[in-house]
This record gives sequence, C-alpha cells and structure tokens, in this order.
Amino acid sequence: MSGKSTGSTEFVARFANWDNFLAILTIALLVYAVFFVPNFASAFNISQAIAGVSERALIVLPMVLLIIAREIDLSVASILALSSIIFGILVQAGAPLAVAIPLTLVAGAACGAFNGIMVTALGLPSLVVTLGTMALFRGIGYIILGSGSINIFPESFLDFGINTVGSTVLPWTIVPFLVLAPIFAILLQKMPLGRRIYAIGGSPDTARYSGIRLSRTVFGLFVTSGTVCAAAGMVYAARLANARANNALGIELDVITIALLGGISVFGGKGRLTGVLWALLLVATIRNVLGLLQIGGDAQGTVIGLLLIVSLLASNAAERLFGGVRSRFFLPKTGE
Repeated sequence: MSGKSTGSTEFVARFANWDNFLAILTIALLVYAVFFVPNFASAFNISQAIAGVSERALIVLPMVLLIIAREIDLSVASILALSSIIFGILVQAGAPLAVAIPLTLVAGAACGAFNGIMVTALGLPSLVVTLGTMALFRGIGYIILGSGSINIFPESFLDFGINTVGSTVLPWTIVPFLVLAPIFAILLQKMPLGRRIYAIGGSPDTARYSGIRLSRTVFGLFVTSGTVCAAAGMVYAARLANARANNALGIELDVITIALLGGISVFGGKGRLTGVLWALLLVATIRNVLGLLQIGGDAQGTVIGLLLIVSLLASNAAERLFGGVRSRFFLPKTGE
C-alpha cells in the first residue's frame, strides 16, 4: 500500500503545477484543431502559423525578464516599428545587410537605453515611462516616413522572410527565437544574472542591501529588450516585405498576455520560461484557429484581451490550488 501511495503522490507532484496544466490545455486544443478545424493540419497553415508568431516569440523573451524584475516595457511594438523603418531607410540608402543589421540593432538598443535611463537614473515607474515612449517611438516613425512604407529590400532578405528551413515546415523567421530561447533560459535559470533578476523581483530593497547593482541590472534588461525588439522589427519587415510606422500595432498586448499566462507573476520574482513557451504555443494556436474560422482581427484582439484578464485570475487561483494539492500530499501530518 505504501508503494501505491508513493506512486500516487509522485503522479500528483508531476502534474500539480501551472506549466503542466498549460501543456495539457495546449495539447487538447491542438488535438481539437487537427480533427475539427479545416486545413489546420496542412503543411502550409502550420508554416504560416509558426511564422506569424515569430515576432511575439522574440519579444516575449526579454519581457519575461523585465516582469520578473518588477518592470514592464509597453514600447516593444513601437521599437519594432521604428527599427523596421530605420532598417528600411539604411537598405534604401544602399547599405549592405552586414551594415544595416548591426546599425538597426544599435538603434533598438538606444531606444531600450532611453527607457532604462528614465527608469533607473530618474526613478520613474517603467509603466509610465514606456507608456510614453510607446507613443514617442511610433511618433518618430511617422515623422520619418509619414503614412508611407518601404517595400524594396534585397532578395536574400525577402527569401529569409518567406522560405522554410530545407524541406521542413519550419520558417526561417522563427530561427532567431530558437537560437535565443535556450540562451535566455540558461541565463534565467542557471546563471548568477538570473538569480539577481529573481532577487530584484522578490524584494528590490533586500536585493539592494545584499549588494546587487539593481539599477545596472534593470538598465541592462531594457537595453536587451530594445535590441531584441529591433531584431523582431527586421523579422517583421522580412516576413511582410514592408517597413512602416504602424507595423505590429497592439502586439504588446499579446506579448504581455503570453508572459502572464505562462505563469510569470505580475508582482515579480516568480515564473519560468517553460510555462511561457506553452503559453506562446497556446496563443498562437488560438489566433490561428480563429483565423481559419473566419473570425477577424478585432475579435481576435478581444479574445486575447479576455485571455489576459483570465490569465491574471487563473494563475493566482492556480497557485493556491496547486499549493494546496502539494501541501495535502507532501507536507507531513501532525503526529507523523
């Protein structure tokens, strides 16, 4: 009997967490879509669905680090748009890709540094700062390009935006995410930097008194966010073959939803990339299924907004539920 009891508790331990709940929910939705949504399982649709989430997948990586550190960046979509314009102008001026790409990354890093200085040097709340720069950076894009767009890019760049890796359904546009995701996971879970980020999110004052350079770390996170957003801007320009000021409008809602739905605490100090990856797949699947069912972008935005609210409520409720389950099965009873 004790062996059976041990096996039961191990089974409960395996599934009594938010990451595994998300995995089961996502797999269930995928199974439903494969059997009941027309064309969902076609190679073309799978490739397009993966390509469509490329920018969100990239931007959510630094967003996770920022939220864990009790910060946020609402300007990510605006940095993406501005970076795509800067890249387009450089290419249009005759700059080779080997020059245009690094300069665009530097421009994104500069936007992130501006956010970081406002937050760390002036002590302003990141929510307010990035709400302002969300309008500022996109406004600069409109000043530079107006309502027009840049559509002429090198052939090799456009091939990157539309081709797949070999004979697979995997688009090249998702490759930057596949390269960066393990790096971010290792930094967050295995490196001292990750421990500092969790410490800052858990208690900024305690982190400061323990010798952590809080301002320096937070500033670096904003610079990283800006740089990755610039990379996402180039991916976006390659995928849609255009650079304009209204690129990726509203994408920050999806990114924040993915992060919070993935179990990242809005209060900081908690969360892992594992759950975020499942949330990314879940949101991408929901958007793709809604699109295949002829449900428009505005309605999809409504669903994602509701999902954001549900994720805030559900993750808190799940923490109490799973915590209770773990306590029920693993904490020793009085008198044992």
